[in-house]
Amino acid sequence: MSEAATTEPVTRTAYERIGGADVVRQIADAFYDAMDREPKFAALRAMHSGDLTPMRESLAGFLTVWLGGPRDWVESHQGFCLMSRHRPMPITAATSAQWMDAMVQALTETGVDAELATKIEQALRPAAEAMVPRERK
Repeated sequence: MSEAATTEPVTRTAYERIGGADVVRQIADAFYDAMDREPKFAALRAMHSGDLTPMRESLAGFLTVWLGGPRDWVESHQGFCLMSRHRPMPITAATSAQWMDAMVQALTETGVDAELATKIEQALRPAAEAMVPRERK
């Protein structure tokens, strides 16, 4: 038996499966482009500043780390806590749903494999819903 036949298969991260940095950047851009242009995301858009550039960078960095890619973003955001960063925002069940809808749309628009996109959606949805404080649910 050859050595190649006896080696264990290499497990690829979701980051690698999705296509790496370029695709993650495309997802972040598609997310904010949709939020910026579509009236159905108006309440979500209103929660953000006029210049979405820093948010595009931050979402791409977050997704990179979250999907198993390089941890550069985490290292530059020491003490980052997703819940704490979003606590001051007036997130409601409606804006949480808009966030998820925009993310699903971005995954679809960028051509992410449907099975992987579904897994990403299923993993992100509880986090998005957890952003809504109890008093706003």
